[in-house]
Amino acid sequence: MGITNREFKKRRKEIMSRMEPNSIGLLSSAPECLRNNDAEYQYRQNSDFYYLTGFTEPHAILALVPGREQGEVILFCREKNEEKELWTGYILGPEAAIDSLKIDDAYPIEDVDEIISGLIEGKDRIYYSMGRDDHFDRQVMTWVKNLRNNAKVGPPPPSEFQVLDHLLHELRLIKSPAEIKLMEKAAKISAEGHKAAMNRCVPGAKEYELEAELQYAFTRSGSRSPAYQSIVGAGDNACVLHYNSNKAEIKKGDLVLIDAGCEYEYYASDITRTFPASGKFTKEQKLIYEIVLLAQKEAIKAIKPGNTWDAPHNASVKVITKGLLELGLLKGSLSRLIKSQEYRRYYMHRVGHWIGMDVHDVGDYKIDGHWRLLEPGMVTTIEPGIYISPSDNSISKKWRGIGIRIEDDVLVTKTGYRILSTGIPKTVVEIETHMSTKVN
Repeated sequence: MGITNREFKKRRKEIMSRMEPNSIGLLSSAPECLRNNDAEYQYRQNSDFYYLTGFTEPHAILALVPGREQGEVILFCREKNEEKELWTGYILGPEAAIDSLKIDDAYPIEDVDEIISGLIEGKDRIYYSMGRDDHFDRQVMTWVKNLRNNAKVGPPPPSEFQVLDHLLHELRLIKSPAEIKLMEKAAKISAEGHKAAMNRCVPGAKEYELEAELQYAFTRSGSRSPAYQSIVGAGDNACVLHYNSNKAEIKKGDLVLIDAGCEYEYYASDITRTFPASGKFTKEQKLIYEIVLLAQKEAIKAIKPGNTWDAPHNASVKVITKGLLELGLLKGSLSRLIKSQEYRRYYMHRVGHWIGMDVHDVGDYKIDGHWRLLEPGMVTTIEPGIYISPSDNSISKKWRGIGIRIEDDVLVTKTGYRILSTGIPKTVVEIETHMSTKVN
């Protein structure tokens, strides 16, 4: 399982075919990042850089030069260094990179300033991710400035800069079969983490104890990190959308909202489940839960090729607004409440987002001001929710502090959809049965 060199090569060919003639594309690896003093965070390659190379080391630059006779794909990377490898581990090196990554040429990163000028010289335009990396911005501008200073005795420097992101991110938006397999694997690992956290949940436990179960399940199955900071919110904390302190005590009668997913081989999962700490939903919790679950079902049904990106969200809004109206938490006509967006008092976010190498993945949601159409190979989350503020004194106390979100990762197929994140209790019956039979 994984992305083959053949697929990486195909991606590079495709991006170069979309570049204008007589151009060069430049990408920089992700920088290393200090956590504190001289201790660094675990290194994670820039998603765009990895998407085109499969290369996981820092201090690297990729040049794509379509039509170059001596080779179109050039990598600049660290040289082999036995002393450094003793401290930080294996370094691939330029010589091995050519065969290992199936690229045309590779040079030491220390030589990039000297060599890159020759690659840029005479080109009409440069494609790169402008404004994302200040250091790399300065590097590119220095190379162009040096060429401009020598323009009287050589070809003029490029006169046009193009953002590489749009071309590359449109490619990344449509997932290949290999990518989908990795995302299914990530979701499967995450499902085990969610079930382990549910099994550990008892009143009196701390939120971080459930987070520890998630992390353990992720790591033991080959994931080296969560795809994002895990959310474990009990009681009122479930009403905080991006809560991540994860240190409160779980109390009897609390709902526990867990929004967590692992990253596996650079591909993310993103799953949310909400369940009662005591094993049984209260009447009010169950009523709100059933609305959110129905909203998710209807939103997922709206996923099919040719539907707009907005269709699943609109489906969820209709269900949630109607449900809150029937419970008396909203007042007025259904059409007016939807038009005025009164539902946003309790449902303040959109129903989902693209997911892939990044948990909030790349790709435009609108094209020329219109919601784009769904296509096979796209993967989106579907995550409706209802969050009733614990401090909302305008409603009965029995509703306050109920926060519920249900989220799954959904692939657009040729005929409709396929849910990638399966195997976790989701209906009221499934959850209460699981909670009653769990082994702590």
